[in-house]
Amino acid sequence: MAERGSIIYLEGVTVDYDGFKALNRLNFIVNYNELRVVIGPNGAGKTTLLDVICGKTKPAEGRVIFGKDVDLLPLREDEIVQLGIGRKFQAPSIYGNLTVWENLDLSLKRASKGVVATLVGTSSQAERDRIGQTLETIGLGDCAQQRAGSLSHGQKQWLEIAMVILQDPQLIMVDEPVAGMTDKETEQTGVLLQSLAEKHAIIVIEHDMAFVRQIARTVTVLHEGAVICEGPVDKVQADPKVQEIYLGHRKQKNAHAAAG
Repeated sequence: MAERGSIIYLEGVTVDYDGFKALNRLNFIVNYNELRVVIGPNGAGKTTLLDVICGKTKPAEGRVIFGKDVDLLPLREDEIVQLGIGRKFQAPSIYGNLTVWENLDLSLKRASKGVVATLVGTSSQAERDRIGQTLETIGLGDCAQQRAGSLSHGQKQWLEIAMVILQDPQLIMVDEPVAGMTDKETEQTGVLLQSLAEKHAIIVIEHDMAFVRQIARTVTVLHEGAVICEGPVDKVQADPKVQEIYLGHRKQKNAHAAAG
C-alpha cells in the first residue's frame, strides 16, 4: 500500500546569487508515488530546485523537509543520498569502458564501494538477481555484457536511471531525460518513468511538451523562481499567465536571433 502525504516539502525557499533570486520564496510539495513534471523557461529555477533538494545548493532561507520530518538543510549531499534521494543529471554519467552489468554492480550499496573493490569482489545471488531485474525494467536485458560506451544515447540514459534505482531511492529526480533522444526512445522513456512511479516519487524537469503530455499527471510551472501555475497539462497550457510567459520568452529569443 502506498504511503500517504508528502515525500518532499519546500516552504519559503529562497536562493540568492548576488541579488538574483534563482528561487524566490518557493513553495513546492510532491507526494509519495507521485510523478511530477516541472517546466518553465530558461532561468526559471528548475535545476536550482533539484540542487536544493539534493544538498548541492543551500538556500538563504526556507525549509526543505523529506519524508515525515527530516530537515535536509544541515545535511551533506552524500547523507541526503543515503536517506533515499537519487538524482540523474542531464548528461549521462556512466563508466563507458565497463560493461552495462559492471556499471550496475558498482551502483549497489556496498561497504566496499569503489571501482576496483567491486570488480574484484563477488556479487551475492541476491545482488545478481536485483541487477537482472533492473536490466529487464529498463529494457537492456540483452545488453548486460555490452560495453556501456557503445550504447545509444537513449540506452545510456536508461542505464543511468537504473544506476539510480539500485541506490534504493524513495525520490528520484531526473533532469531533461529525453534531450537528444529519438522519438521511439522518448516514448520508451515515458513508459519507464510511469512504471517507476508505482514504487517511487519522481520529479522530472523537462522542456519537451509532447513528452510532458505523455507522462504528466501534475505539472508545476516555475517562473522567476516561484510557482505560477500547477495542475493537469490541459489546465497549465490554457493558463493565460503561462501562455504570456512562454510567448514573451519566445519573442525575446527571436529578437536576439534577429539582432545577431
